Amino acid sequence: MSAFEQASEAAGWLRHHRCGDADVAIVLGSGLGGFADHLGGSFTIPYGDIPHWPASRVMGHAGTLVCGTVAGKRVLALSGRVHHYEGHDMQTVTFAMRAIGRLGVKRVILTNAAGGISPNCSRGALMVIDDHINLMGNNPLVGPNDDRFGLRFPDMTNVYSPTLRRIADETAAAIKVPIQHGVYVAVLGPSYETPAEIRAFRTLGADAVGMSTAPEAIVARHMDMEVLGISCITNAAAGVFPEPLHHSEVMETAQQVKGQFIALLEGIIGRL
Repeated sequence: MSAFEQASEAAGWLRHHRCGDADVAIVLGSGLGGFADHLGGSFTIPYGDIPHWPASRVMGHAGTLVCGTVAGKRVLALSGRVHHYEGHDMQTVTFAMRAIGRLGVKRVILTNAAGGISPNCSRGALMVIDDHINLMGNNPLVGPNDDRFGLRFPDMTNVYSPTLRRIADETAAAIKVPIQHGVYVAVLGPSYETPAEIRAFRTLGADAVGMSTAPEAIVARHMDMEVLGISCITNAAAGVFPEPLHHSEVMETAQQVKGQFIALLEGIIGRL
C-alpha cells in the first residue's frame, strides 16, 4: 500500500469516527499536551486505534488525538508526535501530517519545546516561528514524488504563513501575552547540542533549536496547507549557561507557561 493510500485510509477512518471537517489541526510538543484538555465537547482517540498511525513513546507526548471545539471552531489536537531520532523514517515522522492533509484540514499549528539561542528567547518565552533551518540531514520529500500529495519541487518561501503569524501577533497583543519571533533550527538529536554547535547556529541566524517541526512543516506545505509554528522556549541552549541540560527542565518550564500557551492558542483559533 502506498503512502498516499495509507494516509487516505487513516483519514477515512477519522472521518468515520466524527473527526472530519476540522478547521485547524494542532500538534502539541513536549509538555504542551494540556491544551487538549480545554477543548469543548471533546473525545480522545489513541494513536494505536488509527490505521497506520505511529505510536508516540517520548516522555511528555501522550500519543492521542483529541477532537473538539474552541471558540466555535472544530479542532484536532495531536497530543504528541514521533521523531526521526527514535529510528523512524521520515515517511513515518510525517504520516500524521499526510493523514491530516487527506482529511481536508487546510490550517495546522505546529508547536514544540525548544532551546533558546537568542537573548530574546529566554526560558519561558513563546516564539512564533518566522522561518526554519533544516539541519536534520534529511528531508521528508526525498524519494519518488506522489503528485496526488503535491508538487515535486514545492516552494518554501513562506513555510510559515504570514497571515497566521499576523493573527498570532494580534492575539498576543489583545490578551497581553508577550511573544517573540525568530528562526527555528531543526537538528536530529536525541543528544542535546554542544556549545560549539550552538555558536554555529547563532552565526547562521537561528534563535531557537529543537528536534522536530521542520519535517512536518515541509510536508504540510507540500500539501498546500497553511502553517503556523510556535516554540515554547523551555531551556537555554547548551553553553548559554554553565549548567547541564535535562529533559525534566523542559517539562517543568512547559508546565509553568501552560496558561499563557493555552490562552494564545485559544485566541488564535478564535480569530481564524
